[in-house]
Parts: sequence; C-alpha cells; structure tokens
Amino acid sequence: MAMTQTSFDRDELLACARGELFGEGNAQLPEPPMLMMDRITDISGDGGPHGKGHVVAEFDIKPDLWFFDCHFPGNPIMPGCLGLDGLWQLTGFNLGWRGWKGRGYALGVGEVKLTGMVRPDRKMLRYFVDFTKAVQTRRLTMGVADGRVEADGEVIYQVKDMKVALSES
Repeated sequence: MAMTQTSFDRDELLACARGELFGEGNAQLPEPPMLMMDRITDISGDGGPHGKGHVVAEFDIKPDLWFFDCHFPGNPIMPGCLGLDGLWQLTGFNLGWRGWKGRGYALGVGEVKLTGMVRPDRKMLRYFVDFTKAVQTRRLTMGVADGRVEADGEVIYQVKDMKVALSES
C-alpha cells in the first residue's frame, strides 16, 4: 500500500535506514554517514514533468562532513559519486514509498554530467528526481529517472536514465 505522506524529516529517514518505514526486507536508506539527505520535502507517484513520480530532498552542507577531510587534503570537495548515490537513494525510497516490495539496488545510469563542486562553504544541496518510468510486474520492479543536484541554487550534477530496482530475493 502506497504512503500518503509527502515529506519526511531526518528522524523518519533514519527510521527508514533501520528498516522501520517500509517493513523488514523492503526499501531502506543507508545510515549516516552514507545517508546523503537530511529531509525529503516532496514526493509523489504521479508528479514531475513526465507524470510518473518525483522526489525533492535537501542535504545541509557543514564544513565538518566526513568526506571533506579525505577528499582531498588541502582541497576539500564532496566526491561527485556521493551526489549520484543520493539520487539513487531517493529513487529507491520513492519505490518503497509507493508500497512496492523488495530491497533496493542501483542498476546504473545512462549519462552523468558534473558541472560544479561542493566545497565546505556551500550551505545546501537540493536533489530532484523525476521518474520517466516506474514498472511493477510479477518479475520486475524498477524505476527509471532523470535527476539533478543543485548547490545553493546552482545546478552542479545532472543524470539521465538512472535505474533502481527492488528485489525480494
């Protein structure tokens, strides 16, 4: 059964990471420090430009985030792969929010463009996931989406044809 709640705070995202939101064995977010968002501000199964669903989320940037010390010493930059992972996390979250069963896993992405960086002086990332396809059959549960990440309002990452599936095995 799909949820009707359309926003989630950090405590609710942490409950999802513990497997409490969608039930054991179903879509689950990672725990910190790999949890790449602080809140989901909007989610749907029929919104977005394609009418197939969307997610909008935010991540507060703090200068003491774990990755700044190691990537790179003296030149701190958030790894672009973490922004991509945040988009994948949100895509899987949307599938669980729809009430679809199984554990989520990323299948790939068609195109990635990184045009900006996240340094410690940034304040907030906003993630936008727009589904182009959401499929649930007897054999396949999968979402295909385009996404972007904005840092303080500037588009810095764009992806096309991101794929996430749910599997009950």
